[in-house]
Amino acid sequence: MKVDLERELIHKCKAGQTRFYEPLVRAYEPSGIRLAFVLLGNINDAQDALQEAFIKAYRSLSQFDLERSFGPWFFQILRNQCRDMLRDRKSHVSLEELNQEDLKITANIEAGPERDYECNATAEQLWKGLRRIGEEHREILILKELEGFRYAELASILNIPKGTVASRLYHARRALREILLGLRVKTEHE
Repeated sequence: MKVDLERELIHKCKAGQTRFYEPLVRAYEPSGIRLAFVLLGNINDAQDALQEAFIKAYRSLSQFDLERSFGPWFFQILRNQCRDMLRDRKSHVSLEELNQEDLKITANIEAGPERDYECNATAEQLWKGLRRIGEEHREILILKELEGFRYAELASILNIPKGTVASRLYHARRALREILLGLRVKTEHE
């Protein structure tokens, strides 16, 4: 969503025109559900967290600085909601429900079934790797690589310094790479 449109919608919401909140919800719902699902491990908890985060964000709009982008601010609220739910429900992250469609890897239709098979196999291996790395690493990889947040936005969402973002991404990518290499070796020897 364009920043100017986003600001206009928020301004109208702050003025009491609640119907203008729905376009914001629709814009951030797909990426929000992915993040919540990755953090919580099941779709029902993810939907609950997302709904609660949207409610909390709406109630806090009066405090929202229109010079900021809504996305990082909202994702910080969502992330905190997910962490609260994990603490309250003593849930644990399990990504068994994820599949290659969640990764959004698509093959070139003209490439044929072989390429499609390779993409699906790659996605499956990637999700296996993501299941095996720590939550902190998985979270930053999802936010950066799937959701496309910039370093400053990641720092805001994760409430860490910008320099820590770079370090955490480096270590997350390295951890995932090591696991994927281990999976490849294991697959080749089977």
